[in-house]
Amino acid sequence: MIPAAFEYVRAGSLDEALRLLAKYAEDAKVLAGGHSLLPAMKLRLAQPRVLIDIGRLSELNFVREDGGKIVLGALTTHREIEASPLLREKCPLLPEVAGHIGDVQVRNRGTIGGSLVHADPAADWPAPALALEAEMDIAGPKGKRTLPAAAFFVDMLQTALQPGEILTAIRVPTTPKSVAYEKFAQKASGFAICGVAVVVEGGSARIGVTGVAGKAYRASAAESALRGKFSASAIPAAAAKAGQGVEALSDIHASAEYRAHLAGVLARRALERALARA
Repeated sequence: MIPAAFEYVRAGSLDEALRLLAKYAEDAKVLAGGHSLLPAMKLRLAQPRVLIDIGRLSELNFVREDGGKIVLGALTTHREIEASPLLREKCPLLPEVAGHIGDVQVRNRGTIGGSLVHADPAADWPAPALALEAEMDIAGPKGKRTLPAAAFFVDMLQTALQPGEILTAIRVPTTPKSVAYEKFAQKASGFAICGVAVVVEGGSARIGVTGVAGKAYRASAAESALRGKFSASAIPAAAAKAGQGVEALSDIHASAEYRAHLAGVLARRALERALARA
């Protein structure tokens, strides 16, 4: 299908991108990797009058250690994350998740920032962002600010970004090797019907779940059941609570009941695998 007519502008810097966003306001959309926006434009679900391309901004494409945390530029591709020696050593959950995304072409072109901002309820990245308690660096007309991942995801396809703002970087902590990601994917698209990311640390677990509800969430009931008494024997009963407290989606791919069931099954698998890696 053919998108509606639009004007294309390529930003040469983050500052220029912010100025262009301020100039065109609601008439503009930001283009990063394009894997979410371009299909929507072809279906005319999105019809921006101006497309602001930030995909070549090297200042937003990096992986580095800073202040005891790992910082990823928003334009870092899935493949760059998958192959990063630094991440494999100090935050291995992210390379593991990256390997589950789409296919080689998608991973070579798609970006972590574009995926997070799109906030697709079946996307992979929100689950580890929550499990890692990531922080989102945001730039906008009023300056810079940082939001925790828990506050960043608002609803289906909706984040806390305000008009004129751009996600610039994602900050995550270094972690031990005791992490895991389990996913049950749609066969055609590769999106998650359910995906569970787990970080086991300090005798407790953080569990992020995607694909089940209208937005990714922390499986707080399961986490509470493990807090202070984490062990292999405690995992089955705790994992069964991973689908509690949310309104599960129901569509042609899976019923609400099946998604809630998958949350428990995959949480158990991820917790057991993370514990085995400890």
